[in-house]
Amino acid sequence: MLEETVIPVVDIFAGPGGLNEGFSSIRDQDGNRVFKTVLSIEMETSAVKTLTLRAAHRFLLDLPEGQPEIYKRFLAKDVTYDEMRVAPEVAAAFAHAEDEVRQFTLSEDSRPESDALIRESLKDASEWVLIGGPPCQAYSMAGRSRRKHDATFKDDHKHFLYKEYLHIITEFRPAVFVMENVKGMLSSKSGDGKIFELIEQDLRGPGYDLHSMVVSSDTGELKPTDFIIKSEQFGIPQKRHRVIIVGLRRDAQLPAPKVLEPREAVTVQDAIWSLPHLRSGISRQPQATWEDWARIRQQAHKSLRALPGKEQAAAPRLYELGTRSTAVRPAEPFAEDSAAGELQKWLREDAAPVTWNHEARGHMLEDLVRYYLLAALVTADGQSPKVRSLPAAHWPKHNNINNVVVPFEDRFRVQAWGRPSSTVVSHIAKDGHYYIHPDHEQMRSLTVREAARLQTFPDNYVFLGNRTQQYTQVGNAVPPLLARKIASRIAEVLGVR
Repeated sequence: MLEETVIPVVDIFAGPGGLNEGFSSIRDQDGNRVFKTVLSIEMETSAVKTLTLRAAHRFLLDLPEGQPEIYKRFLAKDVTYDEMRVAPEVAAAFAHAEDEVRQFTLSEDSRPESDALIRESLKDASEWVLIGGPPCQAYSMAGRSRRKHDATFKDDHKHFLYKEYLHIITEFRPAVFVMENVKGMLSSKSGDGKIFELIEQDLRGPGYDLHSMVVSSDTGELKPTDFIIKSEQFGIPQKRHRVIIVGLRRDAQLPAPKVLEPREAVTVQDAIWSLPHLRSGISRQPQATWEDWARIRQQAHKSLRALPGKEQAAAPRLYELGTRSTAVRPAEPFAEDSAAGELQKWLREDAAPVTWNHEARGHMLEDLVRYYLLAALVTADGQSPKVRSLPAAHWPKHNNINNVVVPFEDRFRVQAWGRPSSTVVSHIAKDGHYYIHPDHEQMRSLTVREAARLQTFPDNYVFLGNRTQQYTQVGNAVPPLLARKIASRIAEVLGVR
């Protein structure tokens, strides 16, 4: 067992705080936090705002007297963020949060400043945990496919941001580190060879043993693919496959972590069904009314009934929907010991009295019809139809539709009710075509809150910034519930649970 009663955590490349949220949620048998984040480093402004609010939220949640009334009113949307932020009752919480969260770009040139920050935050802690994932766009298979003809790609600094992670390990020697990245890093290459093999060598160099969270180290030498966690196999409602490397400092003589326990699949329906129903906005028609939208939906229904085998398709339900909602609907009843029950408890514990970040974005008229048709045509086993399966009149009017070598050649996908979603990535910020809501009558893409639920962010996790920034934050994050499962194993390794 380590000497510290609370284990300090440093979170770098923090994003909106998915890994951090998982570690911060772990409590001992007396209800005390096992891990305490002493420093979060992130360079993007909107993510820093979200991180700061969440750090203040945790501070207020731990007050013996509970959260002050002004903060509860903010969560209920009775006062604005700016009004709440200047209230004296939350001054200490935000002072703490601003000390914990630092906007900073890690680089070789900035090491003197970042080293000083880390040293100050750790104080005299003898053992601590480093978490984070270097920005992954350069490793991702999607990113590489888009940039394979870019002469600057092989020199992209994002390839080597893990060197900053390595520097912190070498300089400050945490007892444990958890490094997350996309599985594309397993096949990414540099002039010296495969990136992943170089990273493995570098991480072992300072005296660390590397462990997988899904394949036991007792089985012998681990293969690169053994570090891939397929989130949908562990109770996460999303097919998100990521590399997670756990490093244990050899001289700390810590036991290898137990692998994660597989769970049954959790579906899109399990995750988002209970959120309020919405209709989309109509792009370039900010004054469009419910009646305008209903007419479009009736037109889409006529197109559906014109398809072979769909002549008897039920008419749309005529109830009025708004483009945004703060209402809270009751959760589906799930067995508490089921993976779906675990997810719902995690999402709704200490939930805000209203729904945050749940606003439909606007879509082009022709896309609304496509969304309706594609969602209505999802197969019984949950397969999303290709846009080519629609009559040619509903194909997008761009050159890529008939070019099979173009990446993302079919950009339209329905996230079917009865299976985990596809991977939520930052591209969701650009358009919603790949994230069509499964209820064809809502005729829209997923909201920030729906994407956040698929990423397992609790409902009281408020994302700041504009909507595009919020989508990007959600897509770049580690699912907090998965992070919690990993953190629980790390707590066992450290002997504090």
